[in-house]
Amino acid sequence: MPGPPGADEVGYVHSSAHPAPAADTPEAEPDVRLSEELTSVVAGARRRAVRDGDGQIDTAHLLHSLLEADPAVRAAFADGAQVARLLGYLVQRSIGYGLQWQGTVEDSGAVPVVREASAFSPSAEAAMHAAVEAAARRGAQRASGNDLLDALLADPECRAVEVLRRAGVRPEEPSAENG
Repeated sequence: MPGPPGADEVGYVHSSAHPAPAADTPEAEPDVRLSEELTSVVAGARRRAVRDGDGQIDTAHLLHSLLEADPAVRAAFADGAQVARLLGYLVQRSIGYGLQWQGTVEDSGAVPVVREASAFSPSAEAAMHAAVEAAARRGAQRASGNDLLDALLADPECRAVEVLRRAGVRPEEPSAENG
């Protein structure tokens, strides 16, 4: 089903200033609940999903973009070697590792039912909502990359956590407290 005029393959209009909106907001409205860094992360994840031929942004796309774009997220890991291993796995996604994910929807059970088509997989959508909620709990108006990292880590069955495990990083190691 085509999106609004000027929409990309995922159904969202590109904008350098705003990310894809959350599922509960109208597509034409930007999601101002995300920091500039997180806005950039979502845009990068969207481009990666389209380039990989994936119909939705999944948690591995988000993790990849977080690691590339947000220094505070990279700082949450024990050392640069962990980040390098993670990026190595994520880069291989379209040429081997991760091919088992092509054409499938990531759904770890984080959300009970997909109500409508979304730019995000159910697990990624749940992580985005959890990041916004975490920011609100700490009194921030906008979610940060570390809020999203913590939300990804909270779902032990998501693709991002699978990547962490394969790279030898225990999901409980990184923490927004470090970043």
